[in-house]
Amino acid sequence: MTGRLLVAAGLALAACAAPPPPPQASRAPIDLAAQSPAISSRALFGAPDPFPPERHNAQIVQDVLELGFRLESGREVPQFSRFEGPVGIRLRGDIPPLGVIETDRLIDRLRREAGLDVRRGEAEGQIVVDFVPRATMRRVIPEAACFILPNVDSWDAFRTSPRGAHLDWTRVVQREKVLVVAPSDSTVQEMRDCLHEEVAQAMGPLNDLFRIGESVWNDDNFQTALTGYDMLVLRVWNDPALRPGMTREQVAERLPAILARLNPRGEREGPPLDDVPTPRAWTVAIEGALGAPRRARAHALAQDALGIAVRAGWRDERLALALFLSARFAPEGDGQRAIEALTQAALIYGARPGGAVPRAHVELHLAAQALAAGQDPLVLRLTDNAMPPARRSENGALLSSLMLLRAQALERMDRTAEAERLRRQAAPFAVFGFGSEQAARARREEVAALGRPR
Repeated sequence: MTGRLLVAAGLALAACAAPPPPPQASRAPIDLAAQSPAISSRALFGAPDPFPPERHNAQIVQDVLELGFRLESGREVPQFSRFEGPVGIRLRGDIPPLGVIETDRLIDRLRREAGLDVRRGEAEGQIVVDFVPRATMRRVIPEAACFILPNVDSWDAFRTSPRGAHLDWTRVVQREKVLVVAPSDSTVQEMRDCLHEEVAQAMGPLNDLFRIGESVWNDDNFQTALTGYDMLVLRVWNDPALRPGMTREQVAERLPAILARLNPRGEREGPPLDDVPTPRAWTVAIEGALGAPRRARAHALAQDALGIAVRAGWRDERLALALFLSARFAPEGDGQRAIEALTQAALIYGARPGGAVPRAHVELHLAAQALAAGQDPLVLRLTDNAMPPARRSENGALLSSLMLLRAQALERMDRTAEAERLRRQAAPFAVFGFGSEQAARARREEVAALGRPR
């Protein structure tokens, strides 16, 4: 992954007035001193409870081939590659306060859920996670929040030869060393997210696909912690029936039997395969919308992506994401069409495998619209539906935002004690997701402003 597309960082209302800017971490300094064990994912969310994979095995075969034999740039990968034998993970650089705790929790999940022989070591490791300041990282790769590279074991080694042939993933057969570059000064949630996706890519396939909604290998960034689907793919990727150096055809021949053995519940028949390639023009429009400096330009690009999706006849995550972004960046006074687009996106996500989490992100925006319109009972219904998937997917930014919206509606319904209790419960999740108590307060104040008379 070369960068994370942060589509759910703010409420981004498209109602009668222009939306307030989202309280992202950049609006308030990251407070590393606030990153105590009390706001680790282990303390806040307890035992992991990921959603199980919902896609049928024939679809997962297609997914694994696309994830594993193509890079995000579109380049073909000619052979299957992975580590062989036990894998060690070593942390170095400016390790953030919760770096060790979050890494150990990830390793425990990889061992239990994916059956991987992986552990953290102090001296050596085939996977090295080098924590560097965000500004340092972005001077070299401006768009990256975190990324991985083969055949190097430190940021300094990468900087010595940043364009060397040894960094070409298409030449790798058996993985020997992989470097994960992660921010040392981010929110706990962003640091955790980077660890999950980048270490998983170091141990598994390298590509991201917008059409897979139940995976972190999707740059829409709705799924932020490894899912049951991801753990199944990692188990498949590291199955003894596969070997480094195999061709795509050889892997394709063996995948059905591997999945039948590892995922018997996925042997059922399912809908037609999602095997229609995503045109580069659609991806460019989506990425451009998310990075556009002006709202009007972002909306125009989102509309371009929506047009491509409609003309292609898609009814999957790609259409839903285009609808979502069209609503998020809708111009002032276009609130009704924005609500219709959000509603349609929620329906699509709700009908897709693993769609509960992406749908919860859409329902956050619908609940914000409802709160601004004074529809407090609707706010309660939407947040009641969205909060369990937000908690189960361990997304503190999403969960705290939903809790604060719900608290504001409860307060207006004269349920003040319940509202205050919910705000107190939301506070540590907001620090986890937004990076500091100051940022958490900014989020609370933004939500409170939605509930005041205009």
